[in-house]
Amino acid sequence: MNTHILMTGATGKVGSRLARRLVQQGHAVRALVRDAARATELSDHGVTLVTGDLMQPASLPAAVRGVDAVVHCAAFFRGATPEQAHAVNTLGTQHLAQAAREAGVARFVFTSTGLVYGPNGGALSHEDDACAPVDAYPQSKLAAERMLLAIEGLDVRVLRLPFVYGDGDPHIQDVVPFMRTFPPAQRMSLGHHADVAQAVIRLLDKASPAHRVYNVVDDEAPDLATLFASVGQSPPDGSDPERARAFSAVMDGRRIREDLGFQPMYPRLADAVRAGEA
Repeated sequence: MNTHILMTGATGKVGSRLARRLVQQGHAVRALVRDAARATELSDHGVTLVTGDLMQPASLPAAVRGVDAVVHCAAFFRGATPEQAHAVNTLGTQHLAQAAREAGVARFVFTSTGLVYGPNGGALSHEDDACAPVDAYPQSKLAAERMLLAIEGLDVRVLRLPFVYGDGDPHIQDVVPFMRTFPPAQRMSLGHHADVAQAVIRLLDKASPAHRVYNVVDDEAPDLATLFASVGQSPPDGSDPERARAFSAVMDGRRIREDLGFQPMYPRLADAVRAGEA
């Protein structure tokens, strides 16, 4: 089913790749941007631009008018103060959801993060597990999840993303300095950009179930030594295991497979490396 979609965050690493794939699948994609002049590459890929701002609620009704679904990827992540994370990621999401509900939008897909689980010693985290994030970003995303799932009259699907990589994204290389002090044996859930797009498309296409949370992950969560080696880096030194605890959750991916028939195109990091897509 081809749908008319409003996307936020379409200029970001995940959103830009997702927007292109949605267009390639035949969907009509409209991107909410604050400055259209800085988003011309999206136009080149067949995405329609609409000017608006999550923090300016009056700009949103026109953006959601006439669309079948909202795919909300915008977020304030690195460098955000707790106040900024809450304003954009929680209140901004609330503004968008209210506009979508008032416009009669049929479906609202929210990209959240596996970091909402918080430190759990590397145990496998299921969607129904208790969440206790320690950083402002996942705290704000968890608050947005709970707010969305409590809204009546809006068909919400929450997709908790892992560490996303591939498709020309230097994310693995970029994260090496940040995780240099983490334990080399600590594992991390991964998801390729192509598989994030597959998951979103399945959420858009399936009629049920509504008000559902899904983890999207590869079949294998490699340790950080393996992740670093994939970009030619020596293993992390393990000098700050306490900081690494906030990133210790590994996600259980069974629900999206059982409900929606999801099967990753790149089940393991090694598969993407062999294909030249890491």
